Amino acid sequence: MTFLSAGRLWLLAAVAALLVAYIVVQRRRSKYAVRFTNLPLLDKVAPKKPGWRRHVPAGLFLAMLAVLVVGFAQPTAAVQVPKERATVVVAVDVSRSMGATDVAPDRLAAARAAAHEFVNLLPGGFNVGLVAFAGNASVVVPPVTDRAALRDGIDRLTLGSAGTNGTAIGEAITASLQAVRSLDDSAAQDPPPARAVVLSDGANTTGREPEDAAAEAAQANIPVDTISVGTANGSVEIGGTQQAVPVDGETLRAVAEQTGGTYHEAATATELRDVYADIGSSVGYDTEQRDISSRFIGIGLLLALGTTAASMFWFSRIP
Repeated sequence: MTFLSAGRLWLLAAVAALLVAYIVVQRRRSKYAVRFTNLPLLDKVAPKKPGWRRHVPAGLFLAMLAVLVVGFAQPTAAVQVPKERATVVVAVDVSRSMGATDVAPDRLAAARAAAHEFVNLLPGGFNVGLVAFAGNASVVVPPVTDRAALRDGIDRLTLGSAGTNGTAIGEAITASLQAVRSLDDSAAQDPPPARAVVLSDGANTTGREPEDAAAEAAQANIPVDTISVGTANGSVEIGGTQQAVPVDGETLRAVAEQTGGTYHEAATATELRDVYADIGSSVGYDTEQRDISSRFIGIGLLLALGTTAASMFWFSRIP
């Protein structure tokens, strides 16, 4: 925590001086009471001793002053603020290998469920788009703030819904970049802060080379976070026989490194959700110093109420 007017904190010295003065006064009162030698009469005059309660109103009052001084110094704290026009495009592999059940219930179903949770993590003002890819890539939902439309698009992701067989990672990145550029009329000249998230289980097998698409993303300052989903033991049934589809994340790792994004591996549905949560906590935010004086003012008001309540209920007077 930092302060915009740190010099005002010197007023805490005055609060400390009041505390010292209070202690001195209490010690003097104790000495005067001891000098009163007629103890039976003292018991009749003051049969009940307030004890520690007599210090509570003063303690609360001094705490209130200290908190208000801190608030007066204009404290600030680092706060994550969603970027204006922030855009995230999620690209999901829908090739046949995503039907492997090594990630329960299968890779694609786990990806859909995790994508729903990821969208829920993002602020409502974020623009979120959806791309599906297999042998080619297509924009299923352009970047929008309409979460209902996005959820419908995620639910429509099915195996083979993006063309012929294959895994076109390069095309998925290109489609994501095009989705960002079509956000609004000014996106081409004034690109929005954007990020792409690509989820797949294999290496690129068709279409544009991933390194070329990644170079374009890097030039546009759009990091690409990649998620490799699956295990080395995945398999799918093709033509009545089981065909091995082990996960291959090397291409995805290279894309993330080239664009300044992050690479993640998810071998279970739980890990996949955790990966999305990790990405969702960092994309599309700026860290700003915000004035938090109101917090201290609120605490000071509560302490003032406490001071008044203690004085009224215990001593029948208002400080």
